[in-house]
Order: sequence, then structure tokens, then C-alpha cells
Amino acid sequence: MFENISIIGDGGMATVIAILLCGKREDSIQRSADTKTNALRDTRYAIRVRMWGYDRRQLADIEKSRENKKFLPGYKLPEAVVFEPADEKITAGADLLVSAIPCQYMRSVWNRLKNYVPEDVPIVSVTKGIENGTLLRPTQIISDVLGEKLKTAVLSGPTIADELARELPATACVACSDESLAKDIQHIFNCPWLRVYTNTDIVGVELASACKNIIAIAAGIIDGVGAGDNTKAALLTRGLAEITRLGVAMGAKPQTFAGLAGLGDLVTTCISPKGRNRSFGERIGKGQTVEQAQSATESVVEGITTCKSVVALADRYSIEMPITQAVYEVLFEDKPVQTAIVDLMTRRLKAE
Repeated sequence: MFENISIIGDGGMATVIAILLCGKREDSIQRSADTKTNALRDTRYAIRVRMWGYDRRQLADIEKSRENKKFLPGYKLPEAVVFEPADEKITAGADLLVSAIPCQYMRSVWNRLKNYVPEDVPIVSVTKGIENGTLLRPTQIISDVLGEKLKTAVLSGPTIADELARELPATACVACSDESLAKDIQHIFNCPWLRVYTNTDIVGVELASACKNIIAIAAGIIDGVGAGDNTKAALLTRGLAEITRLGVAMGAKPQTFAGLAGLGDLVTTCISPKGRNRSFGERIGKGQTVEQAQSATESVVEGITTCKSVVALADRYSIEMPITQAVYEVLFEDKPVQTAIVDLMTRRLKAE
């Protein structure tokens, strides 16, 4: 079982994971020191958690205040969290690494750390996105930089950081081709307020978690223009349909998209007022430019860059994704929102 966990990243999700893990206590059965009885006794040990950030000053600010005021304000980090700015030390002695870096920065960060990553330490990614240019998923980026022999997994689902920090009931799934590793990660993240399931479809889980951010931008645009609940329901339904089409073409299991990483994460991201992608889209719907809407948040709006990659994937696999294409045209080709909506509504009629 994992006792020493290092978190690579210092954003909102990295912070809430540190809080969660420090609150964990794992039961371990050990032999008593009493050699006469040789009895078994229960002992308890704490998981040791370290956090690393690319910016030493930002990491030092979090350590000083014990609060991530930039990405997760209002929640204190436990004293047990150790902040480690040194590249060569953050991976030393770790049993598990958590990759919590925005997708478009993953390659540069792991290239920076690759000389210090042991080959036998698994990495679980909580990143949602597709890399521009290469069109690789987060775990593929890690393997591309660190080597195919390294074991990787992904933890995903409807997990808004603020709600996790408040210990509101939530669910997630951990996907990995190694079912034994998936179960170990499931056990380490599962707690009374986060129920974790296992999954073997890493392609489907990562693709669903990336694509839902694009649909969330569209959901925000709908909210911004006041198009109504019927429109949003149609958006989620047809958005899920096109995500599933792409996923199946790429080798994913169709049932994954009806699960936590698919439908579950899609619903949460499209309705939550705290969702960055939905909020960004809402500002677009209310008339702001892409630049204005983007500058209104400190966090990375993953759906913007992911939209470029998914349009390219759809072209590569000859998959029709009209909603994703419409979002792309609004964001990158200055297509008016109302024109995009009319074009979607007047497409050729077809069976569902």
C-alpha cells in the first residue's frame, strides 16, 4: 500500500487531493512484538504527502499561509502536508506520484522532472485535456516523456475541487490497464465522502473527461444567451453522443461514456456555477470576447485548448462532431454565437 505520495502540481485539484490524503488513515495488520503470544494487533499509520509546484515562490506562499489563495481559497491545508520545491527531492522515496498539471504544461514539467522519476513508481493523472499538436491524452504524454514501462492510471469523474474540499459526497473512477494497481489507487483515494470505482478503459475515461469541457463551454454560452433548459438538455444529450462516437472510433468502450467519467462529469461541468469552462462560456454568451472571458479567471480553462485537439481528432477519425465544431468556430473563427446556434438547429434532419 502507498505510504509516501508526492503531488506534482499546486492547483485546486492538487490542493484538495493533499487535504484528502492527509485525512486518510489506513488500517494495517502487523505481528505483535510479543514473541510469546505471536498475536496479531491493529496499528495505524498516516500517509505522508508532499506537494511540488513549478513556481517556488507560489509554493512558498501556500506553505506560509497553509492555504491556496489563488486556486482554492478558504480551505486550510493540514500541517502534515510537506511542500517540496526541489525537483530532485519531490520524487525521492515516493510510492505513488499524482500528476495534477494542466494538460498543455504536462510535457514541459515531466521533461523537467524525468531524471528524478524512478521506473517502478506508478503515476496517477488527474489532468483533463488533450495535448495540442501531438493529440495525446495525459497518460500518453507521461509515457511519451518517461517511457512506456512506467505504470500509469487516471482518476476522473464529477469532482469539483471546492465541493471535495467541503467534504460533500462525491464519486470518481480510477482507470488503469493493471486492475491490481487500479484497486490499490481506489483504496488510497476512497474515503467516507469520496466513493471511488475502478475501470479498465483508460482511453474512454481520459477522452470523456477532456471532451466534456468543450460541451461545458457550449452550456455556458447557452446560459449566457438565455436559451433555456430545453436547449441545455439537448446540448448535453447530443454532446454526449458525439463524444461517444469519437471514443468508440478510438477504441474506447461505449459504456464508459454513460458512467462517472462520461455522463457524470459532463452533467456536473455543464451545470455547476463553479465550473471554469461553463463560466467562461457564459461570459462569451453575454457578449464578452474570448480574451475578456479568459482573463476573468485565474485558472486554466482547459476546454479552449482541448477544443483544437478534439476537432483535429474528429478529422483524423472522420467523426462528425457538430457541437464541438461550433464551439471551435465561435472561439477561433469569430463566428457569432447566434449564428452558431441557428446553424446547429438547421442541420440536415436525421435519425437520433
